[in-house]
Amino acid sequence: MTRYEYKVCPAPSKGRKASGVKGPEARFAHSLELLMNDMGTEGWEYQRSDILPSEERQGLASTHTVYRSVLVFRRAINDTPPETQSETLCPPEPTPALIEAQQPAPLNDADAPVQDTPESSANEGPLTIEADDTPRPV
Repeated sequence: MTRYEYKVCPAPSKGRKASGVKGPEARFAHSLELLMNDMGTEGWEYQRSDILPSEERQGLASTHTVYRSVLVFRRAINDTPPETQSETLCPPEPTPALIEAQQPAPLNDADAPVQDTPESSANEGPLTIEADDTPRPV
């Protein structure tokens, strides 16, 4: 699941002068284009524009409603959510084929490795190694 962060900017209220751009509509479009291109270079993707009410103070005790135009942008957040992180860190569930592949091949007595561990010494008594290098209990 992709997560996003959002940024809301005020829409330009005035056009910007530029060479070759004539008329108020073209200047307004040019200022909007500059804002959208600047946001795009920072990784923000344009989503929509909205006109939303905003209550502002008028005088000491009264308020009035002003409608503001805003532009909504979003971009993907690169970090993965915690539930996805735990899945990537955990090993996969073992399947019968995987269990079988991980089993060591059976050894015959002549190929058995010599193990000198405290647990085996305590359980079987001291070990001696004979001429065929096979450990045998005394």
